[in-house]
Amino acid sequence: MNNESKNTTQSALLKYKEGLGLFSQKFPHFVNKFNSFTEECFKEGALSQKQKQLIALGISLYAQDEYCIIYHTKGCLDQGCSEQEILEAIGVTAAFGGGAAVSQGVTLVQECIHELSQD
Repeated sequence: MNNESKNTTQSALLKYKEGLGLFSQKFPHFVNKFNSFTEECFKEGALSQKQKQLIALGISLYAQDEYCIIYHTKGCLDQGCSEQEILEAIGVTAAFGGGAAVSQGVTLVQECIHELSQD
């Protein structure tokens, strides 16, 4: 994969963070509450943070939300998921999301794994 492709994943993550920062300036109460809520959702519990990231990736694929797909692919890698675990999560999602979930899994997720693993 060339540097231009690598920049697309990093660029998407940066674009999301910048957008959230701007939104936070305009609507801080909501963003603070939303961040608190999502932090609580992803805390270690009966399910590990790793398992929760795999679930979030599956939901992101099903919803066809490219920013969340990138964000949660990174979250999976950050939590120590292997490529095989991520691919199996794509497979489970495909059972419900069909070709649309597979298409994102075989393109965007694999690109992210490749690009983010080189950092």
